[in-house]
Amino acid sequence: MSSDLPAPDLRASHQDRDRVVESLRVAAGDGRLTAEELDARLEAALSAKTFGELAALTADLPAVQLSTPSGSVAKPKDVLVVEQRGSKFVRAGRWTVPHRIELRPRLCDVTLDFTEAMLTADTLRIEMDMHFGKLFIVSRPGIVVDTDGLTLQYSKAKLLNEWSDDRPRLRIELVGTLRHGKLIERRRRRA
Repeated sequence: MSSDLPAPDLRASHQDRDRVVESLRVAAGDGRLTAEELDARLEAALSAKTFGELAALTADLPAVQLSTPSGSVAKPKDVLVVEQRGSKFVRAGRWTVPHRIELRPRLCDVTLDFTEAMLTADTLRIEMDMHFGKLFIVSRPGIVVDTDGLTLQYSKAKLLNEWSDDRPRLRIELVGTLRHGKLIERRRRRA
């Protein structure tokens, strides 16, 4: 990545910063950066003014190439659809967060754990048409849950307001309807 950058003292654009941010996210997804290293480098990338500052953030990383075994370029899924009936649906551990999630379960508890998830964008839209179930969102610092577009019918929501953030790494926008259910945000404690 750094070999493609112009002179180090030239000013970087928003697009240049975005390319470095994406490279850092991919490197973290490959296990080359820890969550703490990723957070620190993302913050530095978003405030970088020159190409030199950006190049320093990726100097110890190989050129990032998203590819599948067949050689085609791999992209995160645009949408994850959950239409399960009964039981539980859990997405946890190292998983790539899509740009949008559609939740249409019935009599089903859904857990979306973002503590180790690979973030691919700064906003995740979750479109809900959920009946008789619970949605558990396991978040981490830098994640904000926005319920302005969500209608609760005979339902309850328990969110962690004390974790609000002016510059979140991820804004989860919940829209649609939750009927006869619960929305619960949890924060995983560090060991």
